[in-house]
Amino acid sequence: MIVRHRPMTAQSHLAWARLGKRERPVKRILIADDHEIVRSGLRAIVETRSNWIVSGEATNGEQAVTLALETRPDIVIVDYSMPIINGLEVSRRLRALHVRTEVLILTMHESEELLTEAILAGIRGFLFKSDARNHLLSAVEALLDGRPYFTSVLLEKLLRDYQANKQNRADMLLTSREESVVQLIAEGHTNRSISAILKLSVKTVETHRASAMRKLRMSSTAELVRYAVRKRLVSP
Repeated sequence: MIVRHRPMTAQSHLAWARLGKRERPVKRILIADDHEIVRSGLRAIVETRSNWIVSGEATNGEQAVTLALETRPDIVIVDYSMPIINGLEVSRRLRALHVRTEVLILTMHESEELLTEAILAGIRGFLFKSDARNHLLSAVEALLDGRPYFTSVLLEKLLRDYQANKQNRADMLLTSREESVVQLIAEGHTNRSISAILKLSVKTVETHRASAMRKLRMSSTAELVRYAVRKRLVSP
């Protein structure tokens, strides 16, 4: 069931009235969750702001996309675990359809992988359902202002993990000298000609070459060439 229009509350009437007086512009917010009690709770929080209105409610992911296309909300608040398509896919479809709206994902899952996937999907708002009562307004305000909002617990854990693994990741990156050697190899130069170009000994060139291949987990010149093409170090 798609809840397109519901009787406007006193707060909604006030929001529209203020729009007519050219005060703060009304912000339209779409709510998508498959549990009516959750939608009602979210609506109650949203409508504590006089210039925010709920433009519609959806009970599954496809309906959320349909309603977003129809009502063009400023914000879509969507549960990650929606029927038919999940909240991340809702966001992907809206981006593909060029719907200019921000998506706030709500979830019960304390998952770093889910947060990472959300960020990669272009989502700038991520909040635990358990935090909604205290932080929903702040999250929506941030998104309306063009700022990201992520639940602090997971963000702090991601940062700790990043710092803990920073050295491991650094070991996988090529140094500028190794990258130069790979580029010249891909251009067809021998170790001797590379040593002349970079003014290094042949032994040093061989060391950089071996280090690059180890980091990239490659075992042949052909693989290095393909890597250089992918990285646009050389033209195909």
